[in-house]
Amino acid sequence: MRKSVLLLVAGIVSLTACSGSSATVSTCVKDYWDGEVGTCLPENWIVVDSETLLQRGVPSETLVAFQAEQAVSGQFPTVAVTREVMSQEVSAQDYSAASIRSVSVLPGYEQVDSRDIRIDEEKISLHIFTAQPDTGEPRRRYYQVSFPKGKKGYTMTATTPVAIEDAVEGQILAILEGFTLTEPVKEK
Repeated sequence: MRKSVLLLVAGIVSLTACSGSSATVSTCVKDYWDGEVGTCLPENWIVVDSETLLQRGVPSETLVAFQAEQAVSGQFPTVAVTREVMSQEVSAQDYSAASIRSVSVLPGYEQVDSRDIRIDEEKISLHIFTAQPDTGEPRRRYYQVSFPKGKKGYTMTATTPVAIEDAVEGQILAILEGFTLTEPVKEK
């Protein structure tokens, strides 16, 4: 069920557009923190408001979504953050590995890359794969990180067309690598 919720969220949040456009620079320009999850957003990325998520039928497990303001190959790259309640605490590496296993059974699943990154000082896997979970929908590329905190598990999933420019990938990686469950320290 977890994998279907993650991809349903990514599919629903991802909108189509009439035309694509060039990518933007991948430096972060705005910090995002909602009291539970945080990241940094590159220029031309927006927070999708909760009313829009509700209208799109996004499951209640979705805490927040971010979307590029410019389409790529007719789709807007989107990053959604979901939360699940777990029966027990698990290590960051075990939760990350379980997330990878859960999506590996998707129709057309193919791993593109997996690399270690650090989230809140813990080493986890950034998992990049392609899949076509819905017949009739285009094959998509997914970037995913999963991280637990206590008895809650958080997954950040980016959805893009299969082929994207390096600049767009840089933006997505900046968002995923900026993922945190620790409140930022405010400078005085």
